[in-house]
Amino acid sequence: MASKYIIKGGKPLKGAVRIGGAKNSSFKLMIASLLADGESRLLDISRIGDVEITKQVIEILGGQVKKPGKGTIFVNPDKIKSFRIPQDFGYKSRASMMFAGPLLARFGQAYLPLPGGDQIGKRPVDRHLEGLKALGVKVKNIDGFIQLECQVLKGAKYRFAKNTHTGTETLIMAAVLAKGTTLLENAALEIEVDDLIDFLNKMGAKIKRLPNRVIKIEGVKKLKGTIHKAIPDRNEAVSYACAALATKGDIIIENAKAEHLTAFLDKVKEAGGHYEADHYGLRFWYEKPLKAIDVSTAPHPGFMTDWQALWTTLMTQAQGQSEIIETVYEYRFAFTQDLLEMGAKIKLFNPKVKNPEEFYTFNLDDDEDNNFHAVRVFGPTKLKGKELRVTDIR
Repeated sequence: MASKYIIKGGKPLKGAVRIGGAKNSSFKLMIASLLADGESRLLDISRIGDVEITKQVIEILGGQVKKPGKGTIFVNPDKIKSFRIPQDFGYKSRASMMFAGPLLARFGQAYLPLPGGDQIGKRPVDRHLEGLKALGVKVKNIDGFIQLECQVLKGAKYRFAKNTHTGTETLIMAAVLAKGTTLLENAALEIEVDDLIDFLNKMGAKIKRLPNRVIKIEGVKKLKGTIHKAIPDRNEAVSYACAALATKGDIIIENAKAEHLTAFLDKVKEAGGHYEADHYGLRFWYEKPLKAIDVSTAPHPGFMTDWQALWTTLMTQAQGQSEIIETVYEYRFAFTQDLLEMGAKIKLFNPKVKNPEEFYTFNLDDDEDNNFHAVRVFGPTKLKGKELRVTDIR
């Protein structure tokens, strides 16, 4: 039986809450641990499905995963003996492609199911595969699996056609133990990528960012397990912030980092919301009616796509009309149907764009005629409670 929450709304949120480690870092740090010799100890790891699924995959491959305490995971890859991930794990998680680097480094081959995960659009694995080919990997598609082979990974210069967060991380992990130097151009700037880089460098990798979205990776012969604490979850921080502002509340978010949330904080200020940053984290509070503010999602350092649904919901409580445009995923407004049923006034539409290929980050070939890429929100409206079925973490 699925769990349920009964929420009695209509009251301002007040108090303090401490956020955990980033969900977009946690499972990737576990996978990166497989590149090293010996145990890695990971702290502040998020309690999400991808972490549990990643744990199961590592154990199926022969690795050891321990959970000695809340938010703490120890990963020891020394007894890994398989390079095949079962197909059902591909359906459960978006993480499967990220095992490519560690398995290729250990075995010269990897057998990976096509990734699944959140139902927010198609995740283009072509950006991962083209980069792996540049490092000398041979790629075959076989009945829902991707077969990768490469006896010796070799450093190369590769430019991503479009921004790709996980694609950048996949290539970094594939390049750290490759022979020679790898230059990744048009690499993702997300802070979770930096968290991965910090972790790998602690293990002995030689990775650094260069100007103009370039990452330089000098291949090393081996990595050694280490201790690392995941960065705070910026999506969790924004979730609490939007809830506080929407309910006319006043909250402190402990452990939140203002430097991780610049694009969001700029919009909060523009809308008339209030915040302050201090050593403890961030405080958000409501003083006067919010103004409707337009948002267009973009890769970091822009307004994160994960914040789009939260901002759309917040704008139902703001005065005036706002437009929210989604550029990262081709399908990410399914949640608006629930808001409409709760009393929101929202209209879906497609914006007029001069050059869609440059404007949108997603692959245009994956788009469908019935997809909408923007909404107009008319506020403020009073939302009424209803029974909702949450089918997706987002």
